[in-house]
Amino acid sequence: MLEFIQLLKQRYHLVLTHIHHEPLRNLYAQRIEELLLTEAFLRKGSLLSKKNNTPHLPLNIAVIGPTQSGKSSLVNVLCAADVAGVSPLAGYTVHPQGFCHQIPKDHCAAIQQYFSNYHYLSQAEHLLSQVDSYTLTAINSSSAFLPPCVMWDTPDFDSIDSSYYRASVMQTIALADIIILVISKEKYADQAVWEVMTMLEDLQQPTLICLNKLSEGNAHIIIDSLHEKWQQARSDTFPDVIELYYQKPIALPTWPEKHQATLRQLAKKRNSAQQNRLELALIQKHWHAWLEPVYQEHQAIKDWQNWINESIDAALASYQHEYLDQPQLYETFQRTLAELLLLLEIPGLAGVLTHVRKVLTWPVKQIMKLSHDELPASSTSHELTLLHQLAEHVLIQALDKSLDKAEQSKQNTWWKDLSLELRAKRSAILQDFTSSATDYHHAFQANIEHSARSLYDKLQEQPFVLNSLRATRVTADAAAIAISLNTGGVGLHDLLIAPAMVSVTSLLTESALGNYLQHTEEKLKKRQYHEVKQRVFLRSLKHQLMQLPTLISAKAQFNIPPEQLQMFEQQLSTQRHGLRLL
Repeated sequence: MLEFIQLLKQRYHLVLTHIHHEPLRNLYAQRIEELLLTEAFLRKGSLLSKKNNTPHLPLNIAVIGPTQSGKSSLVNVLCAADVAGVSPLAGYTVHPQGFCHQIPKDHCAAIQQYFSNYHYLSQAEHLLSQVDSYTLTAINSSSAFLPPCVMWDTPDFDSIDSSYYRASVMQTIALADIIILVISKEKYADQAVWEVMTMLEDLQQPTLICLNKLSEGNAHIIIDSLHEKWQQARSDTFPDVIELYYQKPIALPTWPEKHQATLRQLAKKRNSAQQNRLELALIQKHWHAWLEPVYQEHQAIKDWQNWINESIDAALASYQHEYLDQPQLYETFQRTLAELLLLLEIPGLAGVLTHVRKVLTWPVKQIMKLSHDELPASSTSHELTLLHQLAEHVLIQALDKSLDKAEQSKQNTWWKDLSLELRAKRSAILQDFTSSATDYHHAFQANIEHSARSLYDKLQEQPFVLNSLRATRVTADAAAIAISLNTGGVGLHDLLIAPAMVSVTSLLTESALGNYLQHTEEKLKKRQYHEVKQRVFLRSLKHQLMQLPTLISAKAQFNIPPEQLQMFEQQLSTQRHGLRLL
């Protein structure tokens, strides 16, 4: 599960850089922070769950708060030593600083594993501007306020510059077993404070509020307001509030005597056995919100795929209705009959007919030769012309669909990117479709010849019909038939070939082979429909359109496959039923 949280956080970061809508940017930034905190909490859990020779994870106490609230000063008071650097300037602390109190530093190997994605700095280097780092320092003092622990001084989480080091703050907070919130009378009502405290409720860390920089007489008013804000932000019990007053000579807050044992008592509430349950509750709480844009992306892809299937089905229905079911336009079977006529040559007359064809068709052949490079394949075939029109219609509808969805859908960024990709690829898609249609058209000639041969073989069983057709074949315009075959069959040559076709069709239809003729035509149509569907629409047009979502920039989309998401949801379901996934 940790890997998936890391992946999701990374995707949010990438997508955020391509979003310009400010409310959505703010929402995604919030989710990134939630994911960051969850990732760190899971990293802590993985350390707690390891046994045997794994280094023990010591007690960790984190001092957090807004800028200039006095965090570093309080750390020095609690550690009974001047260990954390202080400055009147805001943003002086820019990375977490851990101080090992009554714990040898070499016993903190688990913490170093936890911060493995950060650079380790020595205490002497802590003023460097490298924010993706941390320090871990052993201190010699023994504080009456602290149990053996690692005390963490953290950067502020509310300044303008905090965006550079806020991730390290969240990771330190997730590590902590106890949270000390330090706020001053000037900062206690800030929205940033309560946004963080709301986020931390799911970690269920024992918390202490230190109200710093107080002057006499106004503490109870602020505490009452704190109590009210806590109830608005969280549902758990309002924690103890420690009032801190400065000692002017030494410019440090005074820790009240009555709270000397407070942190030791809070340390006893540490319950590592609850870590797995807390992790699960944290993930379950945010799961659907985190994955909302991923689900929307999956739905957009599904809607696109469904629309493609519907459009391809509609185009094939138009092909069936406007070509296959139109006798006056269905040129394929006319070409089959023309091939049959060539098979009906009468022995002895074949040479004469061939000579006649050469003489009569020579002018037409020369014209066709001269214009061959100028005329596209579709100009000689009604079928290819129709297929090209259907493809253009699908692509126009596809662009309209993507633009409409971009205006209406929540996942409008996905649809906008898709429409841009479709515009860029439209010519290439249409060219690939035309090429596939032309290849099919040429390859299908073998089926035409096979059907003609089948009819001829069947005619061998009917000598009377065969002789009648041969008689028709002799008197038919052989030159016109040759022209028809050489130029694609139908189009401007309909008037030339019509007499021969009518004669042959009438004889076959009225003969005992009428049913077989009809059966052959229907079989040819089914085969033709199948070839057009598979080779032209599915392998070319549908495949190209289905591939478009994969061409959208990965930086602008989450691109988490449904199968991968389903796998992690299954893991979450397994955890829900009490099985720890290590």
